[in-house]
Amino acid sequence: MTWTVGFDLDMTLIDSRPGVARAIDLLGVEFDLPLSGTAFADRLGPPLATLLVEAGAPEDLVPALVTRYRALYPTIVSSIPPMPGAQAALAAVEARNGRVLVVTGKHAPLAQLHIAELGWRIDHLAGDLWSAGKAATLREQGASLFVGDHVGDMNGARAADVFAVGVSTGPCTADELRAAGADVVLDDLTEFPAWLATEFGAVTA
Repeated sequence: MTWTVGFDLDMTLIDSRPGVARAIDLLGVEFDLPLSGTAFADRLGPPLATLLVEAGAPEDLVPALVTRYRALYPTIVSSIPPMPGAQAALAAVEARNGRVLVVTGKHAPLAQLHIAELGWRIDHLAGDLWSAGKAATLREQGASLFVGDHVGDMNGARAADVFAVGVSTGPCTADELRAAGADVVLDDLTEFPAWLATEFGAVTA
């Protein structure tokens, strides 16, 4: 039987905080805006435009900011490491003949840069999707479960009616993930292979 595991990207598979913080600081200098890269990176999850507005960027500047950020972004990709356990988590799915799906709010071409940089084999990538907006892709790709660090990821899993695995490696606490509908919450992806080995049959039955 073919089965698929979906993963979020930022703060689930990759620790993008340092690189994103650096890019946002550069953006603030170029546009003379009081943007704090560190504060920005601590809230990763929602779409870039949403985060920029929440950070105080004038709405009329947001399209230009997004364009410039995307131009800067490739320069930081090599400095962004995988999250602990990410490689092993992907390998655990592949070892059980599963498909790996990445569904992320990050702009798809930028997400692909990370996948290429890290040499990961991904069966399908879908970008520019947030919260319940991830559900259609999860359903279309036949996902059995979705792994993410944000309440938005749990919303996406719930909307798709797939098993929701939370990892408390992003801005949301374990309690927040559970309240958003997580069926299980792991401390990080280092716990995922053992959990999958134990729960695989129940999840994919």
